[in-house]
Amino acid sequence: MKSGELAGKHAFETLQDNITNDFETKINESWIFDELYASRNFGPIFHKFGALFGAAVNVIDQFIFRGKMPFTMNHPTPDYACLKKADDMPKIDYPKPDGIYSFDKLSSVYLSNTNHEEDQPCHLVLKDPTIPISVNLPMYDEPAQRYCPAGVYEVVEKDNEKKFVINAQNCVHCKTCDIKDPSQNINWVTPEGPGGPNYPNM
Repeated sequence: MKSGELAGKHAFETLQDNITNDFETKINESWIFDELYASRNFGPIFHKFGALFGAAVNVIDQFIFRGKMPFTMNHPTPDYACLKKADDMPKIDYPKPDGIYSFDKLSSVYLSNTNHEEDQPCHLVLKDPTIPISVNLPMYDEPAQRYCPAGVYEVVEKDNEKKFVINAQNCVHCKTCDIKDPSQNINWVTPEGPGGPNYPNM
């Protein structure tokens, strides 16, 4: 929210032809830079040292050094490249949502008050429409069905043929698909107008 506020301020200054600092400087001078800098090693530590030892190193980083270790760790492997093939992983039989403590995806999407105009172009663009079924489905059991928190992506069978369906109107704009797709085939582009999640009770 703070970065959005700073972006709005920078856009206003640009329109007024009265720019005080460039956008990156505004970010670096705000409190969000301090928060992000202090947690910069959190993910890479777990990736490098694993859950148990990584947790111990993170305690040292956060509670002793207060996020100011004299070095910054990198995680050179992109997230999408860490996905393991479906055949190498055990099948997980998740229990059905009970409606009390756990809920189905579409019920949660409803609470986000997400809305997109039905006639606008799909803002989830596939670079190659054949990849979800020809590559991702046999290798990864098409992970978009599971990593998307809003149930945007489905593999359905029609006339004995599997098809990849995109329910873009459910999208909550988390951009997980843009980052996690193992083939880097999904491109999240800005949708038309004010569409997306609204979260009226925040």
